[in-house]
Amino acid sequence: MDKNIKIYIAILVFVLALILVADRDQPKPIDWSPTYSVNDKIPLGLYVFDKEIHGFLKPQKLEKIVTETPYEFLDSKYDEDTLVENYSIKGTILNISEANNIDNQSMTEIFYFVSHGNNAFLSMREFPSAILDSLKLRTNVNFGLPDSNSTWLANKKVSSKTYHLKEGVGDDYFLKIDTLNTTVLGYQSYVPKQKHVNFIKVAYKSGYFYLHTQPAAFSNFHLLKKDHYQYAENVLSYLPKGDVFWYTKGINDEKISQSPLRYIFSQPALKWAWYLSLIGILIFIIFNAKRKQRIVPILKPLPNLTIDFTKTIGNLYYQEGDHDNIIDKKIIYFLERIRNEYLLDTTKLDDDFIKKLHLKSGKDETDIRELVFLINEHRKSYHGSLEEDLIRINNAIEKVLN
Repeated sequence: MDKNIKIYIAILVFVLALILVADRDQPKPIDWSPTYSVNDKIPLGLYVFDKEIHGFLKPQKLEKIVTETPYEFLDSKYDEDTLVENYSIKGTILNISEANNIDNQSMTEIFYFVSHGNNAFLSMREFPSAILDSLKLRTNVNFGLPDSNSTWLANKKVSSKTYHLKEGVGDDYFLKIDTLNTTVLGYQSYVPKQKHVNFIKVAYKSGYFYLHTQPAAFSNFHLLKKDHYQYAENVLSYLPKGDVFWYTKGINDEKISQSPLRYIFSQPALKWAWYLSLIGILIFIIFNAKRKQRIVPILKPLPNLTIDFTKTIGNLYYQEGDHDNIIDKKIIYFLERIRNEYLLDTTKLDDDFIKKLHLKSGKDETDIRELVFLINEHRKSYHGSLEEDLIRINNAIEKVLN
């Protein structure tokens, strides 16, 4: 392994070890996210409420709406027969959430469900506009204020106690109500000597809406804190006895991730270790992106033995004084090259051939004419050629070909 790689790995391991040691004794930060999910054990989850709901409500039947919307659930229970035209179920639909998590179509179906003599209990800091408009209500929503207020019930016979709630609550209340159809059930005070309505009962045709602005009262934090569970119990005591249909699948009730890295990302120390590992790998790639390879030795090309052979044969002819043979071979080589390069017929070396070669090759016509003359003279000669003839023809060929 390369020395630099060992250094990088050692540094990365050292940094990861420091992080793990530093975070080992650090308390896990509290997650105050208002999920209101039955699966969450965080302060503003509904895990405890889910376990204790039978004690709070004592319903004849409790059914959770988990995989459907309220519209899908209620619509499947409606008998459209003209002789019936009613729901096959009776009771109260329940929803607890930070803000509106019910779609418009479902809200319309809930209104229809209540109009048939049923009830709806909604505890949320921000209600759907359909609720406010239809029931002639107006609310005050303050998400940015400190989490604390005092709250109590209007009917002292139910409870005369004031509960001081902190964490997850706010100064959310009803500014305007329809006094002809609305019964005030509870109040709250964010500032001393002020009283605002936070819990009401609104008649709607043959049924009732129970609206509550402090969903944190049903959270894990408050159900486990002192006597706050009594307040939640007293609020729910207003609901009529009967079946309860709890819509638990809200916008914050997401499915648990199935990612293999889920646990790593859930732990701050492991999460940062994962990020630093990725950063270390990236740095390693950047600094080692240049390809490393052993030096390739330079190999000399093999000598052209054909050329050496030709030179040897040529020297042999020259030493033997066989000039005619050498001239003949040079002429054959010259004509073969003319045929291949310029596609000219070399059968007859005349003026027509000279002009065509001049036009195609661009060589001097005088040089071409002189070479053609020497070739023709050599072919006509019956006596042996001299060394001077070989030199003249060779020079003439070189001028035309080069």
